[in-house]
Amino acid sequence: MSISASEVRPSAVTSKQGSPGSSPDALARRVPVLLLLAALLTATLAACGSGEPPGSPTVDGSATTATPTLVPADAPDRASAETDRDALVVLYNAADGLGWTDNENWLSDEPLSEWYGVITDDSGRVSELNLDSNQLSGEIPAELAQLSHLAALYLTDNELKGAIPAELAQLPSLDWLELASNNLSGEIPAELGNLSNLAGLFLGDNELSGEIPPELAQLANLEWLELWSNWLSGEIPAELGQLSYLEWLWLDGNELSGEIPPELAQLANLRSLDLSYNNLSGEIPPDLGQLSNLETLLLAANQLSGEVPPELGNLPNLEEMDLADNELSGCLPDALRDVAENDFDELGLPFC
Repeated sequence: MSISASEVRPSAVTSKQGSPGSSPDALARRVPVLLLLAALLTATLAACGSGEPPGSPTVDGSATTATPTLVPADAPDRASAETDRDALVVLYNAADGLGWTDNENWLSDEPLSEWYGVITDDSGRVSELNLDSNQLSGEIPAELAQLSHLAALYLTDNELKGAIPAELAQLPSLDWLELASNNLSGEIPAELGNLSNLAGLFLGDNELSGEIPPELAQLANLEWLELWSNWLSGEIPAELGQLSYLEWLWLDGNELSGEIPPELAQLANLRSLDLSYNNLSGEIPPDLGQLSNLETLLLAANQLSGEVPPELGNLPNLEEMDLADNELSGCLPDALRDVAENDFDELGLPFC
């Protein structure tokens, strides 16, 4: 019985009539290749479990069951801990680890928690690095940004130089950054304003220059901001008045100019304000009298002029006040007599 062409179902493996692949000899040559491919596919499916989605039917109609791949629960943490170790090794090499006062267990096979100055969390990740006063030199490596669990970084009182790596802004858990009393230079990275958990930023006693980045006002949880004794210039950003949790603002010993922003009066929790030894001008904002928690107000050695605002006498917790070496006139509010520490004798102004 003959079969017409219309009764043949088209197949993905049939080739066009007349093509080289349609001859019996060509098909015969393909059989071994197809058998090899089938064997490879079978082996691959076996390695992956059933090779079918959960619940898909097999040839006999029964349902397959997916076989889960077992991964050690601590595998990601172990890999990340190795990344932390690599970052610390880079720091050791960049900051002359051989010359540190204490480098116990660094570069050893001991757990990172046994390395001097390193504290780890329950997963073995570095959560705190404290190398204060340890004779570190060289530059701070950008690789410290790999310490993704780092909450506190203490590198104060060393001989570190160069720029502050902007990459430190990539540390999502960082809430304390102390880099004071080094030889760091360059500008303060505006990217530090992205450290949303930061509560303390200590960059004082370095050689930093440029302006204070207004982006620091994005640090909504900031309580301490210490930028004293640098070469910072320009005006004090009015945006700093947005730091509602700020308690300490120390900008003394720089080259800041312009007027004191009255917006600083919005810092309801401020306890200490030190703007002394700058080039600030204009009058003292009477708005500062609203800072009911203020304990220390240091404005000495600027170019401030005008009278001392009587509103400053409304500061109930004020314990220290320095106003000397300015161009102030008039008289001192009588309520300031009770300020325990002051330099009023150097002003030559009477009490009102």
